[in-house]
Order: sequence, then structure tokens, then C-alpha cells
Amino acid sequence: MGKSSWMIGTPKGSAIWDGTGLHFGPPVARVDDIADSGEALWLAYYRSIFNPARLNTGAMEMHMPVRYWKNLPEGKLIPELVSRAGTGGQRVGQAKEVDVRKGKTIDIAPADAQPQRDAPTDLDQCRRCDLWSMATQGVPGVGPDHATIMLVGEQPGDQEDLAGLPFVGPAGKLLDDVMQQAGVDRDTVYLTNAVKHFKWEPRGKRRLHKTPGQREISACHYWLEHEIAAIRPKVLVALGSTALKSIMQSSKVTLNSMLGNPVQHDGQWVVATYHPAYVLRAPDEQLKAAAFADMVKALQTAERLIAGDARHH
Repeated sequence: MGKSSWMIGTPKGSAIWDGTGLHFGPPVARVDDIADSGEALWLAYYRSIFNPARLNTGAMEMHMPVRYWKNLPEGKLIPELVSRAGTGGQRVGQAKEVDVRKGKTIDIAPADAQPQRDAPTDLDQCRRCDLWSMATQGVPGVGPDHATIMLVGEQPGDQEDLAGLPFVGPAGKLLDDVMQQAGVDRDTVYLTNAVKHFKWEPRGKRRLHKTPGQREISACHYWLEHEIAAIRPKVLVALGSTALKSIMQSSKVTLNSMLGNPVQHDGQWVVATYHPAYVLRAPDEQLKAAAFADMVKALQTAERLIAGDARHH
């Protein structure tokens, strides 16, 4: 290591190299585990960069024996990731064998081609569409159990995918500004997305957002439906076109036709407005200001609708 200084500490003694000489010292006590707020983010990152194609279990265990895994934050993930990599290899082998066999094409309606699967009980077990395979994790909604307002976005972004929480990236910060101006406390609303896994495409070293397709929106409506049934909000605020299509269960509904026009749907009010990402991407300040103002107005409308329902009851 040249002139680089280093230290090795063990329960039996310590050794220090200061660049000029080696010095031995007293034992070093093991530090008890302490809470680390960044550990969850590290584990999500480690899971996302784990490459099963380059897995060499023998070499890994030679350089880092299994008995030491307990000292690594990511150690508890390794057995699961190794196991998944093994089953993935089996699936690839099976697919290759099937691919070489001859067969004939059978015309069938797309709706009839969807396999019947048991309903998943956990978001990370969901295989209703293929987005799970590209995402770090599913991102469920967060908020009070009986929130009167539910804000529904499109899908998690890059930062949300890593953190496992909705609206923590740039769009989330802008949404905070909107809620503050509208007089709505973030802690009183339920935040979620129409699609629970991050859909993206690579661009260099970055993961760029890609709009979910209608099939993915429909597949993920299962989860949004469960959230709505559990929370029972009085008002659903659709942030953008994807959220609106999911809530209304229609691919033909348009955001422009719903802006400023609240409607009742399945027992709840639906208020449509722009997604905060639209405001961030607006090409000029005039459009940005107008879209921001519409979002503020939508949240104020939601509050008025709740107050109106309360008076009627």
C-alpha cells in the first residue's frame, strides 16, 4: 500500500502503519450496533446493483467467508440475492430449450392471453406486470389511515425507487410548496402513485423516467383500489393524466377536460390537476406559474369539497 497509512483493530490487538513504520497497540473493543439513518438507502442501492450475471459464489466466499457476513449491513441480503440468481439461471435455461422447439402461432385476444394469478399480498411480491423486474422495490403510499384527501401521482421516480417512499425527489419538494401555499398540511394527506414500480430507460449512467403504458396502469390499479378502500378518502386529487386514467378506469379520459371540473366517481370526489413534474419541465416561466397556480387551486377545491360534505352531514 506504499506510504498510505492504515490500521487493523482486533479483540486481541491492533497494528498501525503510519507510512514510515509499523506500530502495535492494545486490543480494540467491538462497537455495538448503532442506528444508521442511511442504512436503508444503502441496502436498497446494494440490491439494485447486484448483478446475478457476474455472480461467483465460490470466489465471494473465499474472499469474504460466510461467518463474516453478519458484520456487513448487506450481509442479510446476500443469501436471498444468491438464491434468486440461481432460480433466474434455471429460468433462462428453460427458456432456451423451449425457444428451439417448433410451434405454430395461435391468434387470441390480448385480454384472454393474460394468465390467471393469485392476488399478491405484498407489493414486492407483485408480478401483475413486468415493471417489478427493473425497479429496486415497490413504493406503497404513505399517510394517515383515515386521510380525507388522497393525492395520486403517476409512478415513483429515481429517488423514490431507492428510498421506498413517494414524493421525496424534486417533484415532491415542489408538491410541498404547492401544499404550503394551499394551506394543506402534508401530514394530513395520503400520498401514493397509480403505478407502484419505477419505469425507466437508461441514458448513460442515469435512469430516466418513462411513462407507464395502459396495461401497466390497469395492472397496478389493483393496489390503488386497495388503498382507496382502506383509507376511504373523501377526495382523490389526480396529479396528471396517468393518475386520472387509473382513478377513472378509462383510457379515454383527458386531463384538459377535467381541469377545474370536479366529478363524483365511486363515492368520492375526483379533482384533476397537473403533476408537479410537469411544472418542473414547463418550457417557460408563464406556463410554470399557471400550472403551479392550478395545483394550488385543486388542493383548495379539495378542502372546500370536504367542508361542503361536512356541512351537509
